[in-house]
Amino acid sequence: MSDFDDINRRGLVLVGCGRMGGAMLKGWLARGLEPGAVTVIDPRLAPEWQDKGLRVNAALPDDPAVLVLAVKPQMMADALGQMPRLADTLVVSVAAGTTIAAFEAAFPGAPIVRVMPNTPAAIGQGISAMIGNARAGDSDLALAELLMSAVGRVVRLESEDQMDAVTALSGSGPAYVFHMIEAMAAAGEAQGLAPALALDLARATVAGAGALAVHEDEDPARLRENVTSPGGTTAAGLRELMDAERGLPPLMARTIAAATERGRQLGRGQA
Repeated sequence: MSDFDDINRRGLVLVGCGRMGGAMLKGWLARGLEPGAVTVIDPRLAPEWQDKGLRVNAALPDDPAVLVLAVKPQMMADALGQMPRLADTLVVSVAAGTTIAAFEAAFPGAPIVRVMPNTPAAIGQGISAMIGNARAGDSDLALAELLMSAVGRVVRLESEDQMDAVTALSGSGPAYVFHMIEAMAAAGEAQGLAPALALDLARATVAGAGALAVHEDEDPARLRENVTSPGGTTAAGLRELMDAERGLPPLMARTIAAATERGRQLGRGQA
C-alpha cells in the first residue's frame, strides 16, 4: 500500500512545472505517485516531461485530492483566475508572497496549506516551512508534509505572520550562500590563488561546513569555536567577519530584514 493511494485514485493537479514544480514531481514519482494520476498545467512545459505518461495541459479531474500551485508570485493571480472551485481539494501553494486569504477567496471552503520550500529541493536537500488555514485539518497537514518531504525536511509554523521571515531566511537564503561562495573565491584570488582553484576551495568549504553543521546538530557557535585556535589564522579572520559594526552579523540582519519587508510588500500586492 502506497502513501499516495488516495492521490493515485483521485488525482493531483500541478500548476507550474518549472525548477521547483519539477523537483517536487520527480520526488513524488520516485515515491509511488503514478504518472497517469498527475495533471500538469504549464504552457511552457520542459521537453523532459513529455512522453512520461502525465496528463499535460488536460482538463482537470472532477475531484482531485490535491492542487499544487507552483507558479511565480507575479503569475499567481492569472493562475487563480483559471482554476475552478474545488471545495474538497487540498490546495497547496509554494509561491512567495501570496497569502492564505488570497487562496481562500479563490477557493472558498477549501483546506489550504501555504508552503515555502527552497532551491536545494532540486537535489532532495531542501527545507520547507508550512502553515494551514482553519479548514486544514491534521490529515490535510499530514498530506502536505508527505508531499514536501519528497524534496527535503519540513517544519510547521505557528502563524502565517512567520512566513515572510521564513522566505527571507531559507527561501532566499541559498542565493546569499551562493554569493558568499563568490566572495570567498574572489578573496582567495586576491591573495594569489588561481581563479579555478579559489572557486573549488570556496565551493567545497561551504558545502562541507553546511553538511557538518547538519550532521553534528550542535550550536554553530560551538562548531566555530572548535575550528578557532587562540591567536591563529581563523581568529584573525573572524575578528573582521564578526565585527559588530561592519562585519557579517549586521550585514545579515539588514539582508534578512530587506527580504522580509519585500515579502510583506508582495503580500500587500505591491509590485
